[in-house]
Amino acid sequence: MRNKFLGTGEAGYHPLRKIATVYSGLRYAVLYDFSVAYKLVLSAVLLVAAFFLREWVDVVLIVLATGLVLVAEIFNSAIEALCDFVEERHNEKIKVIKDIAAAAVGICILIWLFVLLFEVWEILAALRVG
Repeated sequence: MRNKFLGTGEAGYHPLRKIATVYSGLRYAVLYDFSVAYKLVLSAVLLVAAFFLREWVDVVLIVLATGLVLVAEIFNSAIEALCDFVEERHNEKIKVIKDIAAAAVGICILIWLFVLLFEVWEILAALRVG
């Protein structure tokens, strides 16, 4: 796809190519980044439980929190890879950039954990009552 800001790349917008690129990036992240894979698996387990209990608001909440943390993890991985590509040796400025990206992921992980723990609590309460 052509980059309208830099004037590089091929002309034309190809939605199928865009979908293939998204799938490729997500597949790579799940297969090669453990932090993405385990969050996806944990969320999927809770998502199935909430779905079978017909807790639709909980399903949406789990999807939102999981999406937030996965996007943060993928951005963090991309930033770290780009920093390592630009500067292979130790560099204090690169360290600060990586630390800031990690802090963003940390905040998202706290939100994700809060949502998942809340949902586990709710699911266990529903199973005790039902």
